[in-house]
Amino acid sequence: MSMTDTAEIRDRLSAAVHRNRAFSREGVAERLFTRAFRGLVYPQIWEDPAVDMAALDIGADDELVCIASGSCNVMSYLTAGPKSVMAVDLSPAHVALGRLKFAAAAHLPGHAEFRRLFVDAADPRNVDAFYRHIAPNLDDETLAFWTARGPLGRRRIEMFARGFYRHGALGRFIGFGHGVARLFGVRIADFANCRAIEEQRAFFDRKIAPAFDSRLVRLLASSRASLIGLGIPPAQYEALAGAAAGGVVEVMKQRTRKLLCDFPLSQNWFARQAVLRGYGPDGALPPYLEAQNFETLRAHVGCASIRNESLTDLLDRLPDASKHGFVLLDAQDWMTDTQLNALWTALTRVAAPGARVIFRTAAEPTLLPGRVSDDLLAQWEYREEESRAGTEADRSAIYGGFHLYVKKG
Repeated sequence: MSMTDTAEIRDRLSAAVHRNRAFSREGVAERLFTRAFRGLVYPQIWEDPAVDMAALDIGADDELVCIASGSCNVMSYLTAGPKSVMAVDLSPAHVALGRLKFAAAAHLPGHAEFRRLFVDAADPRNVDAFYRHIAPNLDDETLAFWTARGPLGRRRIEMFARGFYRHGALGRFIGFGHGVARLFGVRIADFANCRAIEEQRAFFDRKIAPAFDSRLVRLLASSRASLIGLGIPPAQYEALAGAAAGGVVEVMKQRTRKLLCDFPLSQNWFARQAVLRGYGPDGALPPYLEAQNFETLRAHVGCASIRNESLTDLLDRLPDASKHGFVLLDAQDWMTDTQLNALWTALTRVAAPGARVIFRTAAEPTLLPGRVSDDLLAQWEYREEESRAGTEADRSAIYGGFHLYVKKG
């Protein structure tokens, strides 16, 4: 990657995140976040694609636009057979991961190799498969990313030989959480032995919940920089802190309990990622990793693309009324009112009648009323009941609210 490209990436991230002077407490936290976001943050995305796909109601003629993150969402949407999916992300590592997934689905011999790469994600044969089947089909920039050596001299693709989901900011954050739990005499991996929701709740209440009340955890969570490993910038930390009377620690406790206790462990791959630091050998998987969806995925992966740019920049280039679904993840929690209005101006122009926009928020309510102009919001219908249902069904449990807006007309 050239110095110019690096400078452009830095400028995009700065525009998205920086709100305060560099040497203020808030400014330091913001710059730590943008530094981390230049690398891999999410080896697995933490938005439930089943909730997304139900809200988007994807049809064969639909053209989607989304923020990629780890591209689990993009890949899962492809299993519904849309006409196209255009994805963007500000992290060059996320773009490289998305392009790796596209090439793997298109060029690996079959689902067994695809599963070994992205489910097991800890097998030396993955490196051989990369060089044999995937590398010849990558663009130069993506190939350079995965073959570059890290600080320890290993090539990045070797993460898939040693446990990919233990890497990235999120993987390290989860590992740190396991370490903190051990200080309290708790081995989080033992949670995987639970065979019923009642056992899951008993384990959480007896062994995990007390840690959230400890002085150590409250001290760790008191800093705006403490949740960078979860991909939460300082502006979003404030929204998270205001979501419960007890502040950030109480919110984390409530949402960790939902993650681990509200759904059977066998059906919640997010919980298994938190507990096992990987998908584990059994249980449900994201739609794009399920064997029965592989041929559909392979047939449609050619209609997907991913670029390293902001969503608003992409929308500004698209024709009027040309897209049918938009996935914003939680990016609006980062935005100023000016940025929100620019985004929704572009969305309103590009959205076809009946187009759907979905997003998540750290706090429970939708953040748009009072911040986005009434004239813009008047062109959209907020689906309150479907939004509430999506919030309840989201197995990742990390967000306060899931929201669906539908374009009128």
